[in-house]
Amino acid sequence: MTTAELTWEQVHRWRLAQHRLSGQAAGESALEIVRAICGLQAQLMSAAELALRVRSPDASPSDLEAGLWRDRTLVKTWVMRGTLHIVAADDLPLYVAARAATPVRRPPSYFTYHGVTPEEYEQILAAVPAVLSDTPQTREQLADAVAERAANPRLRTVLLSGWGALLKPSAWSGALCFGPGQGQNVTFVHPRRWLHGWREFEPQEALREVARRFLAAYGPATPEDFARWWGTDPGPAKRLFRSLEGELAQVDVEGWRAWALAATLEAMADLPAGGGARLLPAFDPYTIALLRHPAVLPEERRSQVSRPQGWIAPAILVGGRIVGVWEHEAKGRRVNVRLEPFEPPPPEASAQLEREAQRLSAFLEQPQARRVEGGDS
Repeated sequence: MTTAELTWEQVHRWRLAQHRLSGQAAGESALEIVRAICGLQAQLMSAAELALRVRSPDASPSDLEAGLWRDRTLVKTWVMRGTLHIVAADDLPLYVAARAATPVRRPPSYFTYHGVTPEEYEQILAAVPAVLSDTPQTREQLADAVAERAANPRLRTVLLSGWGALLKPSAWSGALCFGPGQGQNVTFVHPRRWLHGWREFEPQEALREVARRFLAAYGPATPEDFARWWGTDPGPAKRLFRSLEGELAQVDVEGWRAWALAATLEAMADLPAGGGARLLPAFDPYTIALLRHPAVLPEERRSQVSRPQGWIAPAILVGGRIVGVWEHEAKGRRVNVRLEPFEPPPPEASAQLEREAQRLSAFLEQPQARRVEGGDS
């Protein structure tokens, strides 16, 4: 097999372009951007809104809300790695089918940790799709309904404890997604009844399509990269890449061996210069997927971005590389953005970052972007 040679500069340009971080997303809708980058991580809705704003100068804080609750073209649920994401609504059936191809093992310790028996776990899985509809239910209402349906009052207690981990399997099976919030309370609905249609996919083909989309947005990549991003073991990821052998090309990026979609190689090699300096919010998809790559983030700096309790810090991005972190603080109606580069950036990048900080300050000062939010991770 012939190995294509690429430089890191070419790879960075490609990923920035695919992530709409090179300035070419003007005019694209929130739906188009979310689909292109395989979803926005959404533990914090304000961070998801900011991730959209960084990619689109036309974005407003209400765009995601409109897609989720008014138009229902977006959906919020647990997807990759068991974390909350906003994905295109018509892509959710694809992700659900792909998850069926990579089932999560439940060792005895899982049931002990969550305080349920395997039988009670199955009772929850059976009851959730039976009691959910297109009418939003709070977590307490859902727990009551599940306990009544299963004739097991103890299920109410376990479903109201923790961070909702026992609801994730129902989300992965396509039986649960988030509905519009009621004050500080999250709500849940049945996606097959809430969304505009549902298409069934064969699980293995769905998984291959998810891998294609991952490689389009984050490639070149290794099976291990995909396994970390999707939330599976390296073994299934390696078999998955082998099943796509006719569509993939091996690449050498200055000594690093990985895989890319063969159809994208020419574009990767010929993409014009661009990218500049950007400020990515906490939990940005670009940061999460690529922070283990030394060419994106030096290993000795990783702990400054990937912090305890799963916190992914806002990152300074220059030319596709993470070169620092940043934070913001609200003072009255003003929002101040403070940059903390690992090393002083070049003058041109420094000027771009200052302009970016001013734009983000103005965005964060909008009332909808500063609301207090609740929810489950």
